[in-house]
Amino acid sequence: QVQLVESGGGLVQAGGSLRLSCTASGRTFVRYAMGWFRQVPGKEREFVVAITGSGSSTKIADSVKGRFTISRDNAKNTVYLQMNSLKSEDTAVYFCAGGRLLDLRVSQYAYDYWGQGTQVTVSS
Repeated sequence: QVQLVESGGGLVQAGGSLRLSCTASGRTFVRYAMGWFRQVPGKEREFVVAITGSGSSTKIADSVKGRFTISRDNAKNTVYLQMNSLKSEDTAVYFCAGGRLLDLRVSQYAYDYWGQGTQVTVSS
């Protein structure tokens, strides 16, 4: 069983930056691909970005390409989402997810473990 805890959300002005963190329990973190998703009320959870267990490969949604970056520190069991040039449409609850995946997936149903979510609000 893996438990994920996100942190780093908050209120930021448009054009600003935030860094989200997600720390996992357990000693097999490197075996898990990790992803970030986001959700606004009334809409489905949306893929943002994912990274392989080794950190050698990433997949990113077109809507955040060039602005968001995912990274991980396996020694700290932590994955990060660096968000720059934030826009009002980035406002959402952001979720960290983990899964034993052979390749990076954009479907939320491919991931087995989820954090509780952290709110990101971008004011215009």
